[in-house]
Amino acid sequence: MPSKFVRTLKTIGRKWFIFLVIAILIVFIFYQLAAIIMTIITLVLFALSYIPTLFFNKKLKNFLSDYSSIEDKIVARKLKRSLPKIQEKMHNLSKKQDKKNWLIIFMNRHYIFYNEETVEKFREYYIKGLGEKEILEKLKKSDIKIRAEIKAIEETLIENSRLEEREVSVKEYRDKQRYS
Repeated sequence: MPSKFVRTLKTIGRKWFIFLVIAILIVFIFYQLAAIIMTIITLVLFALSYIPTLFFNKKLKNFLSDYSSIEDKIVARKLKRSLPKIQEKMHNLSKKQDKKNWLIIFMNRHYIFYNEETVEKFREYYIKGLGEKEILEKLKKSDIKIRAEIKAIEETLIENSRLEEREVSVKEYRDKQRYS
């Protein structure tokens, strides 16, 4: 019995808009002014329901920019939100990152955010001709742990047309370092 009741409430919760439209139409038949007021109140409440989402998006962007590198699991833990919700937000941000200074990569089913400073350092080292190993050594302070992250950053920057050609190839750079 309780499971049927819960299932009925869930069905009503999913179809609330249809019930609301039917209720407004019934009220409209008997009293048009009340129906118009109900419609206005409904539209205002619907618009207000988006405000928390906008505030959270701004809070997330500000929070992410405070870290040189941060994974989605840590963001979810610190913001006390569910991991799927944070991953969805980071996925949406990663779609719109082609003109942004920061970078979000997707690696091993997790999103990792890098702030502007880390991305600029990476681009600087890449253009100078450093290879993945050398870039990793230089960016260890920015919480970059493995070479796969370096490769993913490079691929994401190239994909978004945010990485220029190298001034010196990796081979030329290593030869210059070896013989200097």
